[in-house]
Amino acid sequence: MTKTAWVFPGQGSQVLGMGIDLLEIPTAKAKFTQAEAILGYSITEICQSETQISRTLYTQPCLYVVESILADLVRERGYQPDLVAGHSLGEYIALYIAGVFTWSDGLKLVKRRAELMENTTGGMMAALMNFDREELEQVLAQTSDVVLANDNSPHQVVISGTSEAVQAVMSQVKTKRAIPLKVAGAFHSHFMADAATEFTNDLESVPFKPAAVPIMSNVEPLPTTDAEILKQRLKQQMTGPVRWREIALQLPANAIRRVVEIGPGNVLTGLIKRTSPDVVLENIRNGAELPAERLS
Repeated sequence: MTKTAWVFPGQGSQVLGMGIDLLEIPTAKAKFTQAEAILGYSITEICQSETQISRTLYTQPCLYVVESILADLVRERGYQPDLVAGHSLGEYIALYIAGVFTWSDGLKLVKRRAELMENTTGGMMAALMNFDREELEQVLAQTSDVVLANDNSPHQVVISGTSEAVQAVMSQVKTKRAIPLKVAGAFHSHFMADAATEFTNDLESVPFKPAAVPIMSNVEPLPTTDAEILKQRLKQQMTGPVRWREIALQLPANAIRRVVEIGPGNVLTGLIKRTSPDVVLENIRNGAELPAERLS
């Protein structure tokens, strides 16, 4: 049987109106109601506001709720992954789907994470496309206060740091495109250390169970089901890099032949295609793309 991985996108994949079509499904509607009780605001209202859905404070909980509902609906139809992974915020959906923590505990963690990241001001991030990796690594090594935050594919990365340092790297490295990202701060860098330290207390309060399927973490792409290892890796995630290129390389190495991206957009399938082109890629972005019920 073909081994399948489910992957979950993170911040930046949100789209206006996402999740609204799921309100017609009773189990999904119940989850939106449950989310409102935890968050104190309506996910569906936020998802219809162009201004609010782009704020870190709201983006992350919205993505967690919409993606987890979609994944649960896929499971209700009789499908299960053999391995899971998520990009940054998406790792929380992967952990939930693997049974590491409850849905409500995951949402509470994401809510807290979003609050801390929203309040960490200063710094910037920028995406670089089609560049010389050796040149980039050399410039990064020579420039303080900037790091490689997201190693997304052989030809796409995100750098993070102070505005001056990020702009210095952008001016020195020849790229096809260099785009400043609309985020609150220098995520996945040492500038998030205070927020990460505070978030550790929240993580410690949540019980982690062994994963039902292996998980590849952002900071360490090797799959594991060990609850303590997964918690330790998650503690490092806010300051550590997203090693997505290595995750994509590990998919065929772990006999994964099919990857389903669950969530709005097709960012992750696009990145995986550039890194591991022989993997079959599929997307479930909304209710219309949910699979038919599997016959036993």
